[in-house]
Amino acid sequence: MNKKYLPYAPLPLIVIAFVLFKLNVFNVFALIRFSLLLIFAYVAALRDLRDKLIPNRLIIAMFACWVLVTVPQLFLNVEELLEPLKQALYGLLAGGGLFLAVYIISRKGLGGGDVKFMAAAGLYLTFERVMVMMFISCLLAGVFSLVLLVLKRVGRKDAIPLAPFLFLGILVTVFLSM
Repeated sequence: MNKKYLPYAPLPLIVIAFVLFKLNVFNVFALIRFSLLLIFAYVAALRDLRDKLIPNRLIIAMFACWVLVTVPQLFLNVEELLEPLKQALYGLLAGGGLFLAVYIISRKGLGGGDVKFMAAAGLYLTFERVMVMMFISCLLAGVFSLVLLVLKRVGRKDAIPLAPFLFLGILVTVFLSM
């Protein structure tokens, strides 16, 4: 992790600790999965704000951590995990697929890192949650962009980092689902 991010690194952990304190945790694996997603999304948001990109290494780490959390569950109870695994794959297809369609239709108006990040986030969130998260994130990004346009801070062709809004959408979705 870059030294510039170190002062901000505890923020997702504080949020997670607050959730643990306020709510009864329903599943240790779900808590680990959501915690990892929040941390990855936070780092992606910081990086997107600073450099206007989401690094491939971060996306690969997201996929690797999801596999590391999911595989041990297979040894505990295969039948119980099949439906959540199917929902996670649907989340990957929905998140990555919808953003890929926007990426293609908008002629790269959306970044490739955003597409890959949404595919990885879809695995963590599953289908239902990723749809809610995308709605919240896009609504927040749209309102923020509209305000910036009205205030003439940006032009119609200017790029606005999407990952901070994706992080906020993930944060709201995780809190709603717990």
